[in-house]
Amino acid sequence: MNPPVKLFAGNSSQALADKIATAYGQPLGKVSFLRFSDGEFEPSFEETVRGCSVFLIQSTQPPVEHFFELLLMADAAKRASAKQVIAVIPYFGFARQDRKDKPRTAIGSKLMANLLVASGITRVLTMDLHADQIQGFFDVPVDHLFASYLFIPYIQSLKLPNLTIASPDVGGSKRANAYATFLKSEIVICYKQRQKANVVDKMTAIGDVEGKDIIILDDIVDTAGTLSKAANMMVDMGANSVRACCTHAVLSGKAYESIEKSGLKELVVTDSIPLKEKSSKIKVLSVAPLFADVINKINNFESISANFVF
Repeated sequence: MNPPVKLFAGNSSQALADKIATAYGQPLGKVSFLRFSDGEFEPSFEETVRGCSVFLIQSTQPPVEHFFELLLMADAAKRASAKQVIAVIPYFGFARQDRKDKPRTAIGSKLMANLLVASGITRVLTMDLHADQIQGFFDVPVDHLFASYLFIPYIQSLKLPNLTIASPDVGGSKRANAYATFLKSEIVICYKQRQKANVVDKMTAIGDVEGKDIIILDDIVDTAGTLSKAANMMVDMGANSVRACCTHAVLSGKAYESIEKSGLKELVVTDSIPLKEKSSKIKVLSVAPLFADVINKINNFESISANFVF
């Protein structure tokens, strides 16, 4: 007999966790957070988790408190005799630190993996990691989902006559190629040069843009500087329309302002991270049904292959 399932939410993903629990068909479990006057906090499960499969739903966007909250919840579940503790991390923060790109820097995503396993996590369920190799940083199973499960049907519903898939940089060409192959469309790759992080100095496009309906794909939209620059460039090059599909809406700094002023017709994101503001150009697709379905399959030891488009 499969162990009972308990779903709990951290503070960064309460709204998404509510949707996942509804889609799964059971309410969220009760967890409280005792806060001390100095800012220290202590999570406590207000119901038994003994012998249960405990799913902790928490994205780890800034501040880092969200990540530490997940660690404490995992430790609490382990010490309360949970049978297994699964971290459901729709957005895996620090994933951009997947290697040493210059001397004397940390590999943040590897440290994250080590801390999660040390806290008692027995499995990780996440989506669109910034670098696929992060799966190998873990010594426990990692189920890596893709937002293509949501984006592909949406793109198809637009029925764009001259669909062309674009990557905002060379690093995203593999993702763009997979979409383009599946959708039988052309592909454009943007080549960018940076002087420093989050600031694009120069950008050019490789491929035919004129008269095309462009869909730019990326895993993270942070300051939206690259995205806005790419959209404006393609409009100037004669694109018929420019849209973007980005899984994780970090949207920091002047991101909302940049998007509103850009040549983007629409930015499609998921609810892996809650939006800080509303925008007429931003459309949100929920990942809740997908995560609920995969949670059910994990608990029933079923294959999740059907949850991948390609």
